Amino acid sequence: MTSSAQSLSAHILPTSATMIGVCMTVMSIGHLGPRDDMRLLIDRLLALDALVFLASALLSFISMRSHSSGAKLEAWGEMIFIAGLALLALGAVTLAFALR
Repeated sequence: MTSSAQSLSAHILPTSATMIGVCMTVMSIGHLGPRDDMRLLIDRLLALDALVFLASALLSFISMRSHSSGAKLEAWGEMIFIAGLALLALGAVTLAFALR
Protein backbone atom coordinates (compact mmCIF):
# COMPACT_ATOMS: atom_id res chain seq x y z
CA MET A 1 0.00 0.00 0.00
CA THR A 2 1.27 3.45 -0.84
CA SER A 3 1.84 6.16 1.72
CA SER A 4 -1.06 8.20 0.32
CA ALA A 5 -3.43 5.26 0.90
CA GLN A 6 -2.11 4.84 4.43
CA SER A 7 -2.64 8.54 4.91
CA LEU A 8 -6.26 8.30 3.77
CA SER A 9 -6.97 5.36 6.09
CA ALA A 10 -5.33 7.25 8.91
CA HIS A 11 -7.90 10.03 8.35
CA ILE A 12 -10.92 7.80 7.80
CA LEU A 13 -10.38 5.78 10.98
CA PRO A 14 -10.57 8.61 13.56
CA THR A 15 -13.18 10.51 11.58
CA SER A 16 -15.44 7.45 11.44
CA ALA A 17 -15.06 7.02 15.19
CA THR A 18 -15.98 10.67 15.68
CA MET A 19 -19.02 10.28 13.45
CA ILE A 20 -20.20 7.33 15.58
CA GLY A 21 -20.08 9.74 18.52
CA VAL A 22 -22.05 12.32 16.55
CA CYS A 23 -24.77 9.76 15.79
CA MET A 24 -24.94 8.74 19.46
CA THR A 25 -25.08 12.36 20.61
CA VAL A 26 -27.95 13.24 18.27
CA MET A 27 -29.81 10.13 19.40
CA SER A 28 -29.31 11.13 23.05
CA ILE A 29 -30.44 14.70 22.49
CA GLY A 30 -33.51 13.42 20.70
CA HIS A 31 -34.60 11.62 23.84
CA LEU A 32 -35.17 14.99 25.51
CA GLY A 33 -38.23 15.62 23.34
CA PRO A 34 -41.50 13.77 22.95
CA ARG A 35 -41.47 10.25 21.55
CA ASP A 36 -43.34 9.69 18.33
CA ASP A 37 -43.07 7.57 15.19
CA MET A 38 -40.79 10.08 13.44
CA ARG A 39 -38.38 10.14 16.40
CA LEU A 40 -38.24 6.34 16.34
CA LEU A 41 -37.45 6.42 12.62
CA ILE A 42 -34.66 8.95 13.17
CA ASP A 43 -33.21 6.91 16.05
CA ARG A 44 -33.12 3.79 13.90
CA LEU A 45 -31.59 5.69 11.01
CA LEU A 46 -28.85 7.09 13.25
CA ALA A 47 -28.21 3.69 14.85
CA LEU A 48 -27.80 2.15 11.40
CA ASP A 49 -25.52 5.03 10.42
CA ALA A 50 -23.35 4.41 13.49
CA LEU A 51 -22.91 0.81 12.30
CA VAL A 52 -21.98 2.04 8.82
CA PHE A 53 -19.31 4.30 10.31
CA LEU A 54 -18.10 1.39 12.47
CA ALA A 55 -17.68 -0.75 9.33
CA SER A 56 -15.73 2.08 7.71
CA ALA A 57 -13.48 2.42 10.74
CA LEU A 58 -12.82 -1.32 10.88
CA LEU A 59 -11.99 -1.52 7.18
CA SER A 60 -9.64 1.44 7.49
CA PHE A 61 -7.91 -0.12 10.49
CA ILE A 62 -7.54 -3.50 8.80
CA SER A 63 -6.27 -1.83 5.61
CA MET A 64 -3.47 -0.18 7.58
CA ARG A 65 -2.48 -3.57 9.01
CA SER A 66 -2.82 -5.61 5.82
CA HIS A 67 0.07 -5.95 3.42
CA SER A 68 -1.63 -7.84 0.63
CA SER A 69 -5.12 -6.37 0.31
CA GLY A 70 -4.72 -3.06 2.11
CA ALA A 71 -5.50 -0.83 -0.86
CA LYS A 72 -8.69 -2.71 -1.69
CA LEU A 73 -9.89 -2.62 1.92
CA GLU A 74 -9.04 1.06 2.16
CA ALA A 75 -11.11 1.77 -0.96
CA TRP A 76 -14.07 -0.10 0.55
CA GLY A 77 -13.63 1.81 3.80
CA GLU A 78 -13.69 5.07 1.87
CA MET A 79 -16.86 4.14 -0.06
CA ILE A 80 -18.63 3.03 3.11
CA PHE A 81 -17.56 6.25 4.85
CA ILE A 82 -19.11 8.31 2.04
CA ALA A 83 -22.29 6.21 2.32
CA GLY A 84 -22.32 6.95 6.05
CA LEU A 85 -22.06 10.66 5.39
CA ALA A 86 -24.96 10.46 2.94
CA LEU A 87 -27.03 8.55 5.48
CA LEU A 88 -26.19 11.13 8.15
CA ALA A 89 -27.28 13.92 5.80
CA LEU A 90 -30.56 12.07 5.20
CA GLY A 91 -31.00 11.81 8.96
CA ALA A 92 -30.34 15.53 9.37
CA VAL A 93 -32.95 16.44 6.75
CA THR A 94 -35.45 14.05 8.32
CA LEU A 95 -34.76 15.53 11.74
CA ALA A 96 -35.17 19.08 10.42
CA PHE A 97 -38.62 18.29 9.03
CA ALA A 98 -39.63 16.36 12.16
CA LEU A 99 -39.05 19.32 14.48
CA ARG A 100 -42.17 21.18 15.44
